[in-house]
Amino acid sequence: MSGTLDTQELVGALKAAAEPTRLRILLLLAAGELNVKDLTQILGQSQPRISRHLKLLAEAGLIERFREGSWVYFHVSDRTEGGRLVRRLLDTVDPRDPILLRDGERADSQKREREATAQDYFRAHAADWDRIRALYVSENAVDAAIVKAFDGAPFNFLVDLGTGTGRMLELFADRYTRGLGLDVNQSMLAYARSRLKTAGLAAAEVRHGDIYDLALPDRVADAVVMHQVLHYLSEPALAIREAARILAPGGRLLVVDFAPHEIEDLRARHAHERLGFEDRQVVSWLKDAGLSGVEVQSLAPDATDARQALTVSLWRASKPDVAVQPASKSQKLERIAP
Repeated sequence: MSGTLDTQELVGALKAAAEPTRLRILLLLAAGELNVKDLTQILGQSQPRISRHLKLLAEAGLIERFREGSWVYFHVSDRTEGGRLVRRLLDTVDPRDPILLRDGERADSQKREREATAQDYFRAHAADWDRIRALYVSENAVDAAIVKAFDGAPFNFLVDLGTGTGRMLELFADRYTRGLGLDVNQSMLAYARSRLKTAGLAAAEVRHGDIYDLALPDRVADAVVMHQVLHYLSEPALAIREAARILAPGGRLLVVDFAPHEIEDLRARHAHERLGFEDRQVVSWLKDAGLSGVEVQSLAPDATDARQALTVSLWRASKPDVAVQPASKSQKLERIAP
C-alpha cells in the first residue's frame, strides 16, 4: 500500500480493524512497541489467539514487526497508507472506555517496570559515560552549536536517529510540532520515554527503528539529526542515504560525531566501529545521498584541559527541491560560522 488505498485494500483494512480485540491491540501498538508476551499479559488472552490477531493485522498492512534478539515486537505502521488510516481512526475512539483504560493501566505498569530496569542499567554505566564526555568539549558547547546549525527555524516533523536517551528531542522541544526518536536498544528507549514523560514533552515519542531501513515514508521529515551515532555503525553511508530519503525538499540533515582520533579504548570497551571521520568522507556520503549545501563545523578540545582529546564535528546538508548530481570531491567545503 502506498499513497492511496483501492477499494479492496480499504475494505480489507477496515475489516481487520473491526474486531474488538484487534482494535484494542491497535490502540496499544499505536502507543508503543509490544511483543506477543506483553499483549497476552495486558489483554489476558492466549498466545495463539494474540498471534493470530497480529498476523491478520500485519497482512492487512496495518502493523509492522521487527526482531530484537529472540523477541519480535510490533507497532502500527507509519509507512503504509493502511497504518496511517488506522491512526486517524484511533483518534476517534473514546479513551474513557473502561476496557481501554484497563488496557492502558496494564501497559503503563509494564513500561514502569522496564523504565526501572533501564534506570538501573544507566546508573551502573554512568561512570563510563562521564569518562567519555570528559574527552571532548562541554555538552553545553555542543548543544549550542547544534541549535545554531538549524538557524532557529521551527520544524513540523523532527526525526532523531539513534535517539539514545532522547537528548535531541529535549533540546529541540520548543521547535517541533512532532518529534520522533528511533533506536534499536529497548533499554535506551525505556529510559528515553521516562525522561520525556518527566519533562512533559507530549509532542515527542520514541520507538524501535532500524537506521538502515526506516519505517517512514519518503520526504516526510523537515529535520533529521544523527547525534553521536555514525561511529557505532558498520555502514554509515547507508544510514546517511536512508536519512536523506525521509527528508522533505528543503529539509536539513545534521550529523554530529567525532573527527579522526586514536583512542582505541573506545573501540575495545565501548563498541565504537569507527574512530572518527574525515570531513571529506562524510561530505562525500552526504552528496552521494543527493544532499547539497554541505557545511562543516569543528569544536576542538579545550587546550587547558588535559583530559580532552576529541574534536566534535558537525556536518549539515539540505535536501534540494530538485534532484542534484553528486558534486566533485575536490569541491571546497563551506564552514558553518562559529
